[in-house]
Amino acid sequence: MRLSKYYAPTLKEDPADAEVVSHKLMLRAGMIRKLTSGIYTFLPLGLRSLNKAARIVREEMDRAGALEILMPGVQPADLWQETGRWEFYGKELLRFEDRHGRAYCLGPTHEEVVTDLVRNEVRSYRQLPLNLYQVQFKFRDEIRPRFGLMRGREFLMKDAYSFDKDEEGAMASYKGMYDAYCRIFTRLGLNFRAVEADTGSIGGNYSHEFMVLADTGEDTIAACPACEYGANLEKAEAVLPDAKKPPVCQAFEQVATPGQHTVEEVAAFLSVEPRAVVKTLLFDVDGKPVAALVRGDRELNDVKLKNALNAQNVALATPEQVQAWTKAPVGFAGPVGLSVETILADRELSQGTDWVVGANAADAHLKHVDLDRDAKITGYADLRSVTAGDPCPKCGVGLTLTRGIEVGHVFKLGYKYSESMKASFLDEQGKDRLLYMGCYGIGVSRVVAACIEQNHDANGIAFPPALAPYEVAVLCLDPKGEAMGKAEEIYGWLQDQGVDALLDDRDERPGVKFKDVDLMGMPMQIVIGGKGLARGVVEVKDRRTGEKSELPVEGFQEAFTKWREAVQAGWNAR
Repeated sequence: MRLSKYYAPTLKEDPADAEVVSHKLMLRAGMIRKLTSGIYTFLPLGLRSLNKAARIVREEMDRAGALEILMPGVQPADLWQETGRWEFYGKELLRFEDRHGRAYCLGPTHEEVVTDLVRNEVRSYRQLPLNLYQVQFKFRDEIRPRFGLMRGREFLMKDAYSFDKDEEGAMASYKGMYDAYCRIFTRLGLNFRAVEADTGSIGGNYSHEFMVLADTGEDTIAACPACEYGANLEKAEAVLPDAKKPPVCQAFEQVATPGQHTVEEVAAFLSVEPRAVVKTLLFDVDGKPVAALVRGDRELNDVKLKNALNAQNVALATPEQVQAWTKAPVGFAGPVGLSVETILADRELSQGTDWVVGANAADAHLKHVDLDRDAKITGYADLRSVTAGDPCPKCGVGLTLTRGIEVGHVFKLGYKYSESMKASFLDEQGKDRLLYMGCYGIGVSRVVAACIEQNHDANGIAFPPALAPYEVAVLCLDPKGEAMGKAEEIYGWLQDQGVDALLDDRDERPGVKFKDVDLMGMPMQIVIGGKGLARGVVEVKDRRTGEKSELPVEGFQEAFTKWREAVQAGWNAR
């Protein structure tokens, strides 16, 4: 492709409404343009990267035995009502009616549709296992779309669904998809990690997220440097130390703490460490008040709380609710005498005593509290977020915390959808049994953005070869001189070799060409100018490292092939 005839409208400055690196650079490099909030048009460069990602995804899905289909984007409400997700999914589900008053939604995911398809087609165990996938645009009406393709409303996704006759078969399907995902993200040139994850609104009881490691990631990952354990912060297990609870402390007493609301303020006022204070957090859980307790120097993980209670909706109590439930303003809630049916404590608190807690009275706290003696604790559970240095639940080595961008998620769904939608088959004995399901998603458009978040510098994008719009950029510095003939020759040879190449034949200053090709992120650059040709050389540049080399004009093809292999090996060895 010749850049003089290409549509790649680059920008010199960062757009004012772009917040993260990938959003800024994709706009500046002429890859995308915003249509409306959270919805983007892919321009030629952006579409090439998107299609390359989708091609690798398809190849590995096909290799794993999955079969591609294409399901409708518009879905009838009655399917979602069968599973109960019409009400549960929330406002991210864009609902509407047709001219006959029938309710529909724009598909954010396709569990209901594919289950309906299979329940009407699969009759026998002989048709199993079955894995169906599609690559399709989804729509989720995000309350606050941001970060360009990282959290848009419309996005390209690969979603696959497996159907097995039992859990053993389902685990084999799950492992097949897990391995396929590892191959996909390796081929895409991404630095990633698979971590244990919460299943969220999709459901099921077992899942892994695939995270691209990047400082700008929205998610926090707990990873072990000594073993393969990794989990997102919502799922990472806080290991309970092997310790015995000390003897019960003296009887509690109420003390005045005027104006002391936060843990830090109370601890300083009473001359104790924050770890000696118990935070009592009040939540509205499915319409009922719940108190959750954690140590003062810890952070409560509301996803763990939700899972511990097997709840649908968990929301932090409003100041008005806190006042009604405790008869005190925010900052003075405590478990002693609290008239709340459910009081769940982090299991770390089961090993301690002599706590400071709120007194459920304005400007007052209680000292010397033993939770088992003085409060009606419903139970203990892992409720806190892990911190750096906490022991790995697998090997005991201290965990590290890093940032990541979720680009893939695999779920073992079990019978969640097949049971509610009555999707069954006849087994070897002729007995009617429910299908055991799994589902597997990859955010294809997010992959491109995540790649940029991980691979960029001050000059622009540094694409890995597999995702670059063009693998090689040929820059002719003198399009009106003899350099143009050599550039055409090299460009033609690259095309004959099946190499994606872009020829910058524009009548522009060399500086403009260098800036544009660095911004666009082509991993390999061939620079052809009159001065170099006079010396019998052309210059090549590795975009990732910035390293420049000279290759001879005579024997260029052989020299370039070796250099290209070295550049690709550099990406693979990262």
